[in-house]
Amino acid sequence: MKKVFFSLMVAVLALTACAPPTGVATTQPSSSNQVATVVAATMQALQSNPTAEVTPESHAELLPHALYYLGHGGYLYRMERDGKTVTQMTNEDNVTDFDISPVDGSVVYVAYNQLILINPDGSNRRVLVDGGSDRYENDPRFYKDPLSNPVFSPDGQTIAYNHRHKGVTLYDVALGVSTVVIADDMYVGHSPVSFSPDGTKLLVALGQWENPPAHAVYYPGTNDLVRIANVPDGIGCCSEHGGPVWSPDSSSFYGVASYFQVCCQNGELWKVDAGNGAVTRSFVTFLEGDGTVDLPVEIHSAPDGQLYFFFGTYHRDSGFQDAQVLNMVRSAPDGVTDRAVLRDENFIMMNEALWAPDASFVIVATAPSRDWNQGGGVLELYYTDRQKEAVWLAPYGGQMKWGP
Repeated sequence: MKKVFFSLMVAVLALTACAPPTGVATTQPSSSNQVATVVAATMQALQSNPTAEVTPESHAELLPHALYYLGHGGYLYRMERDGKTVTQMTNEDNVTDFDISPVDGSVVYVAYNQLILINPDGSNRRVLVDGGSDRYENDPRFYKDPLSNPVFSPDGQTIAYNHRHKGVTLYDVALGVSTVVIADDMYVGHSPVSFSPDGTKLLVALGQWENPPAHAVYYPGTNDLVRIANVPDGIGCCSEHGGPVWSPDSSSFYGVASYFQVCCQNGELWKVDAGNGAVTRSFVTFLEGDGTVDLPVEIHSAPDGQLYFFFGTYHRDSGFQDAQVLNMVRSAPDGVTDRAVLRDENFIMMNEALWAPDASFVIVATAPSRDWNQGGGVLELYYTDRQKEAVWLAPYGGQMKWGP
């Protein structure tokens, strides 16, 4: 602790001697008042997170890629691989959605109903699409024709996004041209989720007025749309509990299917064939047998063929009718065989998680209290090796994504 405090004071003295560069958000305070604030906040973080360190050598290449996330106020930030250097990427305070080019690190984001592209260093800001400024008179918080859900293709040449009342649109980065490929209608809206790792497929969320939401796979090369086959009544897949994720070979995707309009958080693990929409179901126990409820959350399909996720089991009449313990687990591809608990912590307060590509760790956004619709939370890194201690990263973040 003395070493950490000494390092902190050295850093504070250095900060008071120089002005901060433009764009650096959390590591470069610009006044003596701000320095005092940083000292107090850092000491509080050290007391509540004894594993947190402030020495540069402790976080050398902690992360495999730069980490992007939204902070308070809707600003977009980038955390470098050292796990401590943070840069504010946007001047807009209302970023709602974003994605990162896996090729060169360019950032596309939505702010004030405009689709905007910037270079990896935040320069060369240009508006690609303007969705208009018209809002509803009875609720001016919402645009009439909102833009949302931009996602890059693996080659960085295409940005898929949703333009409400038009549909899923593909933007050609080189040509600067947008083309609607899946049109919305009065009953169903479509939103892009992610391209498959091989770039040949696009996962699309279907928002339906009178039916639970579902997903489909769009093939840009043939313009085909493959829907999930035989969705049981009352079950929607796979928007809840972390959303759907592709298998590494692009042949299928995993998601959590949930019953809607019921008292309990719940879920079945689904594996969906991307070619024909066929579903393989696991944890089919909700409201059956003895009333046991399963809750798989934040699925990750690792390169080694195993599944990593968080899992809780509880009775529908227990406590707040919510899982009392949510464990980090690993299993075979079916989610059941050889399932093992990896760590001792309870992740029930988790709002969001981002797995390392190789599943060696996961970054968790933990809510400070049990309030609804908080989004994001305190960012901490938990290794899948329980012998390694957790690492505190940031006081708040949400919508986490990896850079290239």
